[in-house]
Amino acid sequence: MTSPLLRRAAAIWTGATPCIFALFMLCTGTGIGAVNAAETTPSTSSAALRARHGALQDRLTNNAFQRPLALDSSEAAGSVRGSIYALIDHPFVTVSAHLNNPARWCDILILHLNTKYCRALTTGAGSILNVNVGEKRDQALDDTYRMDMVYRVGAKTADYLQVLLNADAGPLGTSNYRLAFEAVPLDNGQTFIHLSYAYAYGLLGQLAMQAYLGTAGRDRVGFTQSGIQADGQPRHIGGMRGAVERNTMRYYLAIEAFLGALSQPLPAQLEKRLHDWFTATELYPRQLHEIERSAYLEMKRREYRRQQATLPARRTG
Repeated sequence: MTSPLLRRAAAIWTGATPCIFALFMLCTGTGIGAVNAAETTPSTSSAALRARHGALQDRLTNNAFQRPLALDSSEAAGSVRGSIYALIDHPFVTVSAHLNNPARWCDILILHLNTKYCRALTTGAGSILNVNVGEKRDQALDDTYRMDMVYRVGAKTADYLQVLLNADAGPLGTSNYRLAFEAVPLDNGQTFIHLSYAYAYGLLGQLAMQAYLGTAGRDRVGFTQSGIQADGQPRHIGGMRGAVERNTMRYYLAIEAFLGALSQPLPAQLEKRLHDWFTATELYPRQLHEIERSAYLEMKRREYRRQQATLPARRTG
């Protein structure tokens, strides 16, 4: 019989590791964690990302995502990673102006179902994002998990932006959360971006995932195809890689929704972000559908109001 602790863990596992947003591993053109940001100059990072853009032309053009996007994931002993490269129809100057601001990342992160609160704070040591994560339902902040994410702009030049978020510890024995975002301008006015996401997990996290995969997550899959089923339909990966692929996609779609709403007057931007994010996730119902639109909108409106008014919640896990 599954213990109460593991049942609770299973209930929140699908996205409680936000980049949070579970959060991200630095990745350059050669792969997640391939280089240390401190050892990479903006010029070489820009060149590496541009080279990656050239190498991914076929995958960006021919894929099942209905958009110019390439998604990869990997799983090693005690860790899992997701990575998305994509072309976005927003000029680099807009991307750079807004995504090097920690408060704007809270506007992005709160779109995710499992992000219940995010507040950017400036301290003597730099910027911190207070992020609370929980279940796909309304929750009091005291019932959620608090993560303090260190925010850093790794590089910002006229043709390259790199933003890093990291948290050493997370809920359920998870650790080493890493989020990395990087972007370069293209000659046609588009921007090429790379979003990477990774975290490590211990025994409790592994047991929690096993509990989830044996219950609510039994039929959940990711995006990578692992073969063909007897009926001729594609078979997709599941497990830890499937979970990290789903959340990496959710965070990428949140960035797109945030940027897409900037064209609206400020009072209308929240509603556009919420509607656009939900609409985008519904393009992939097999992987991303969780709740109905009305429930999502009502929950997120309440959470956003709380986020604007409430001081950071205490750490509970």
